[in-house]
Amino acid sequence: MKSGSSAKKLLQSGIIFSAINFLTGLGNLAFQSVMGHHLNQSGQYSTTNSAINAFMPLLGLPPQVALFAVTHYIAHYNAIGDTTRLRGLLAGCRKFLLHLTIFGSGLAILAARPLGTCLHYQTSLMLVTLICTLLGLWTSLATALCQGLAWFKRLALISFMVMVLRVTFGYFVTLRWPNPEMFVVASTFSLLAYLILLIWRKDLSLRGEAAASPWNHEFVLYLVLSGAFVIAGYCFSLSDLLVMQVNFSATQSGDAYAAVERLAISLPITVAPLLTVLFTNRSIEHTAHALRSQLKLFGLYAAGLLGGAACLFVLRHFCLRLLHKDSPEAAEMIGHLSLTMVFVGLLQAVGTWALASRWSKISLLYGALGMGYTAVILVFGKTAHALLHIMPVAAAIAFLILFSVWIEAMRRHKPAA
Repeated sequence: MKSGSSAKKLLQSGIIFSAINFLTGLGNLAFQSVMGHHLNQSGQYSTTNSAINAFMPLLGLPPQVALFAVTHYIAHYNAIGDTTRLRGLLAGCRKFLLHLTIFGSGLAILAARPLGTCLHYQTSLMLVTLICTLLGLWTSLATALCQGLAWFKRLALISFMVMVLRVTFGYFVTLRWPNPEMFVVASTFSLLAYLILLIWRKDLSLRGEAAASPWNHEFVLYLVLSGAFVIAGYCFSLSDLLVMQVNFSATQSGDAYAAVERLAISLPITVAPLLTVLFTNRSIEHTAHALRSQLKLFGLYAAGLLGGAACLFVLRHFCLRLLHKDSPEAAEMIGHLSLTMVFVGLLQAVGTWALASRWSKISLLYGALGMGYTAVILVFGKTAHALLHIMPVAAAIAFLILFSVWIEAMRRHKPAA
């Protein structure tokens, strides 16, 4: 009974989380609208988007790897009520994430210059992006702890506050200084919303027990799997922005592509909270009853992707006008990118399921497919036209491979009643 109640509560949290996240997504669309109206020089819009949404996440990949591993273990001990292990794990993970964030910051400093040169960023934009990345890395710890403790409503509140600060600061500051650097600063200023976690700092501390290190063979293996998952997620979702930045960002096609990409990527982002809940739920329970709830969550996620893609295609001109990027070229791109992001979203769902289930072969396969996808679009996506036509095909092939392996694994792993 307790197991069923827990699964039902997580399902409800996922729906609430997604509803609030939908409002947050509308706010982020408003931020894109501000960018589209304030950045008038050709190539500025595409370069700003690649810096915020591809370059910054690339520099911050190491802490993201740890986020999923820490979330998995915190969720497990929190669900079974093992307070002693949970307290020790929280203390150990806080120390581990602190060290990893320091390491990630150093790595970002070393990598910023060569990557920025390769991607044709101006020195000023590269430096501002690096500084903002270093500040943003520290929110990974808070996110991991909140997800592991199933604080989905609190995460939704924080995400909403981030959006409000981002839009407000971005609008008024860029009225005076309409340049890419200030939009990067606006994205970082919005992270001040995480200070609200100070209200619940006692819940995060759980003092009174000796701290325990999370390091063991099992944890290291899970870190490897998390690394494959995070790399694949980045490759499928954001690597096309880097390809665009290298090949055609300084053109009108680059601005049109960046606008459509932001609209298309909103499809998996809007329903992503369902995956967060699915990951936590699957990390906790593998019973037959839990499996039914998890499959419902999976189905709801897929339905959200497909429904969102249909709505985006119908409303493509309206959405593009909001971003000040409505053109025949941009409208023609919508179908290709929307279809790509549907496959990308489904790939993320299967990858999330595999990681939460500790299915190592599927997780590693997901990582390999992601890197293969990036290699393909990098080699063949020299122009916007070529990139748009290769992406949905490559994503569809990757999904069919991963999905067939996942179905076979589902047949082998029959859950207990």
